[in-house]
Amino acid sequence: MTSLWQRSRRPKSGTRDIATLEDYAAALQASLGYGGFSALGITQTQPGQAAERSPTDLPGYAQLFATNPVIWACMVARMSVFSAPRFAWQRLNNGIPSEMFGTTELRLLEAPWPGGTTQDLLARVLQDADLAGNSYWTRHEDEAVRLRPDWVQIVLERRRHPHGGDLGWRRFGYWYQEPGCEPVFLWPEEVAHFAPTPDPLATFRGMSWLTPVLRETQNDNLMAAHKRKYFENAATPNLVVRLAKEVTPEAFSKFKAKMDASHRGVENAYKTLFLGGGADVTIVGSDFKQMDFSAVQGAGETRIASAAGVPPIIVGLSEGLKAATYSNYGQARRRFADGTIHPLWQNAAGSFAPLVTPPGGGGSGAVRLWYDARHVPFLREDAKDAAEIQGVQSRTIRTLVDAGYTPESVMAAVTASDWSLLDHTGLFSVQLQKPGSSEPGPPALPAPTEEGS
Repeated sequence: MTSLWQRSRRPKSGTRDIATLEDYAAALQASLGYGGFSALGITQTQPGQAAERSPTDLPGYAQLFATNPVIWACMVARMSVFSAPRFAWQRLNNGIPSEMFGTTELRLLEAPWPGGTTQDLLARVLQDADLAGNSYWTRHEDEAVRLRPDWVQIVLERRRHPHGGDLGWRRFGYWYQEPGCEPVFLWPEEVAHFAPTPDPLATFRGMSWLTPVLRETQNDNLMAAHKRKYFENAATPNLVVRLAKEVTPEAFSKFKAKMDASHRGVENAYKTLFLGGGADVTIVGSDFKQMDFSAVQGAGETRIASAAGVPPIIVGLSEGLKAATYSNYGQARRRFADGTIHPLWQNAAGSFAPLVTPPGGGGSGAVRLWYDARHVPFLREDAKDAAEIQGVQSRTIRTLVDAGYTPESVMAAVTASDWSLLDHTGLFSVQLQKPGSSEPGPPALPAPTEEGS
């Protein structure tokens, strides 16, 4: 243990420093020219040691969240649903998920810090993952402590194959250092690392879903700026004013200043323009209707929502409302829940498992940390569908038991959807007796006597 700790205290100068699109392009180009090793982004300065850094552009992505309404809407929609469930223990009966229950050990996730709730914890977890691709948490006494993603390095160690040679990297620990503070080393079992989308050029690091839509967000911001400039300058089509060649520069400057003062800006829009002295006006450019501005911007919004895994109709984007109405909102809700939120919940439950101890120590693997989404309002329609499915299963169980199969095998077959597990008793409905059975039937009535006849 001492030698490992000493090794972890040594400076880590080998880093995976792929933080921007330009870094990705440079790494890919280098990999094509040098056999692929440099695509990993590892500069190895100590034998068998390296560090995988999180992207350093978290402040830039955070600014997008604060200034771009489409990204804000998508992220808030994801966080609102993702933060709704609670954590629970789930029993595994022969590997099959069963009942859920709670213990006092879950208090770390129910009250992660003074005044904090599970919803606060999960909202922050997903926000970090959306912006930085990673969310790191550790346990300090009875509190869950957030590790800012861009201050974390994943310390790696070369994996040696018994036959000789290197076989990738193993996670050695985590190195966390706040600016101006001493660093902290944490073992892998001390950190909850949530990285729902793996970075293709890293081993353990995650990737933000904002990375592939950076250009779309830039275009969306430019279109917003275009609208602002449109209203600031005239709120009318652009004009070209021609004056006679005899006009002196001084007279031209006075004419321009007077026209700007009378017709520039939203407050001066739609005023009648009076010209004299041989001035001629030509309209250039296009207004919003002519260039179909809303269609251009709507297409970009749809691509951003698609990268977030949020159907446009869920966040009320114009393209989503044109393509669908709220009558089929349920289909979009199901796609959002099943395709985006449930996988995120499953990943989060597994990521936070190292910070809590399951009942019985967890050595048997019969209990796992899971999420309880039975009371999430967004999934009420799913609860209705689940009730209908249970109704069908209960009728199936009744039919199979009446047909002579053992109740135990019927339950196992229906739960596992495996009919080969059915075991027949040899008895049949209605009396569940073997054919030709000699078992006594109901007692016969006594024969009538002459006196009673």
